[in-house]
Amino acid sequence: MSGLDWGALMRAGIKGLGLRPREFWALTPAELALILGPRGPAPMTRDRLEALMRAHPDPTGKDET
Repeated sequence: MSGLDWGALMRAGIKGLGLRPREFWALTPAELALILGPRGPAPMTRDRLEALMRAHPDPTGKDET
């Protein structure tokens, strides 16, 4: 099984960019990635969330006004 999400890529290329199916399928994955532009940040992981929670804990309520 491929690691590519073809459904999302087809929506981005055909619906988002307005490519015709023939144009979409003529592109290589690298060409499509170039057209779509840079990827956003990676999704938040549980480890990263826990590290942020340790670094920035919620107030305990004792000093709140």
